[in-house]
Amino acid sequence: MRIAIRILSLAALFAPVAVAQTNKIEVSNLGDHPFQVDYPSGSQLSIRVRSGDVRIVGSADNKVTVKVDARDPDRAREVKVHFERLDNSAELNISGGPKNDIRITVEVPKATGLFVRMPFGQLEISDVTGDKDVQLHAGELIVHVGNPADYSHVDASVTSGGLEAPPFHEDHGGLFRSFEKSGNGKYKLHAHVGAGDLTLR
Repeated sequence: MRIAIRILSLAALFAPVAVAQTNKIEVSNLGDHPFQVDYPSGSQLSIRVRSGDVRIVGSADNKVTVKVDARDPDRAREVKVHFERLDNSAELNISGGPKNDIRITVEVPKATGLFVRMPFGQLEISDVTGDKDVQLHAGELIVHVGNPADYSHVDASVTSGGLEAPPFHEDHGGLFRSFEKSGNGKYKLHAHVGAGDLTLR
């Protein structure tokens, strides 16, 4: 009887730890094994990613996957991923790794609302249907918007650089360039680059 009580006590003690590990995940060594976690379609995802060459791609799978491709595989193992699941959303933070010669690919469910922040580099988002709130401090930002009629509100701006948005018939260059559009769709798009180029395709 005492053994049974002790086992139940240990189970109660470690149960919260198991839940916490499910809601919050930290991994490294992505050079050998991509990070992957189940994530439902139609959810919101906040991504904060280190500077570099980054691709965020919509996928048919209900998973979030992070892949690292680097010229030096040993340095790729320094990249770290922190994933935290919240009530109706999740936060994904990607940090570490070499400064150059590295590409990070993040696959998300095709129907995902995105909030993305990145300091410097090249960031491209494609095949993702949903709200998009994306800012890049400096570099090149490319967002594939899909059907422009899907959006209820679009605002895009660059502090210094080029702004091209053929689907919305906009093309600007110079300082403090921006435009806003309103429509009958259900999604919102906010895109900003501090210094560099912003392209909506």
